[in-house]
Amino acid sequence: MFDIDLMNFNPEAPNFLVMLITALFAFFLSSVIAVTYEFTTKSIYRRNHFLQSLALIGVVAATILQAIGESVAIGLGIIGALSIIRFRTSLNDPRNMTFMFASLGSGIACGVMGFGIATTGTLVFCLGAVILRLSPLNDNNELIGEIKLRVPKEERYQKIIEKELKTFCRSFELNQLRFLKARKLKPLEEGETPPIDTIEKVDREKLQEFIYLIRLKKSATVTAIETKMSNIDGLEDIRISFQKQTTKL
Repeated sequence: MFDIDLMNFNPEAPNFLVMLITALFAFFLSSVIAVTYEFTTKSIYRRNHFLQSLALIGVVAATILQAIGESVAIGLGIIGALSIIRFRTSLNDPRNMTFMFASLGSGIACGVMGFGIATTGTLVFCLGAVILRLSPLNDNNELIGEIKLRVPKEERYQKIIEKELKTFCRSFELNQLRFLKARKLKPLEEGETPPIDTIEKVDREKLQEFIYLIRLKKSATVTAIETKMSNIDGLEDIRISFQKQTTKL
């Protein structure tokens, strides 16, 4: 009853059952890619709507390819129609883009009846993602942050700071160097007492501020680097902060 010959598929007169199987197979492979993404991604920034997009975009690609068939005119028409749509979603993480292209690729392969190619590519891609997930290349526990230090205006301090940073950091770079100016305080009326937080305790004209971007070693801790840096002779202030940095191409 359901004798379907996929090898003799006619693009000019597609069979409904063949199209249905193609769409379902594309959805299955895209869902496998989405599940692999969920399993291999440590980031807490992953969103459910992105996983849904991974599972559905393969069906869209397969449908478009089947609609085009072997017609150049239809293909150009679809390209023109899709160019009207403006895609505002940005994928700053190259890894997310890779998974999106993988889902698209499986859908395209299904759309041209290349089920063997789609299956092989999807399995190899997912296996590679799992292997990388278990490898040292997937170490997301390292801390990347910013450290600000205020020290007297003497050239020797940069060498002292960088010498200490080499002990705790895998890599670092000077992001900004500022020479501070005297802070202007609001004039007080007669008999008015200035708030404690507005009293200038340090002559800022004699200070410089170094701002470094740092990547800590696995064995280093924020407490250890803060304690060591605080022992620098002449240090006036130190601030260390860490936050999630998006990866952009």
